[in-house]
Parts: sequence; structure tokens; C-alpha cells
Amino acid sequence: MSEMVKITLRKSMIGRPEKHRRILRAMGLRKLNRSVVVKNSPTIQGMINKVSHLLEVEEQGNEA
Repeated sequence: MSEMVKITLRKSMIGRPEKHRRILRAMGLRKLNRSVVVKNSPTIQGMINKVSHLLEVEEQGNEA
């Protein structure tokens, strides 16, 4: 049940509220078009929902 999620930052943080910037940094996204693979959890899902307009999300199986 430990499914992984690949999150890519597709739109810039410039001009976004500080709250959104903090969420993105907490997920490990600092530069445009960079990706991180994180374990899917309710916490991560909540973060994704807050800044979904800036992200591209792909579900991945347990490949790690």
C-alpha cells in the first residue's frame, strides 16, 4: 500500500503566496520542471491539493 507519487513543478513560484511557496519547498520542489518522488500519504495529498494548479502529478507503483 506504499504507493509512490511523482510530483513535478510546472509553473513558477514567482508571485505566489508565501504559504504556497512553503508547501512546495516542504515537498522538495525548488526549481521549475524538477521532480520528486514521495510516498503517497494523506499529508502529501493535502499539500498537492493546495498547490495543484502549479504541479503535474503521476502515480507510480512501488518501484523503489
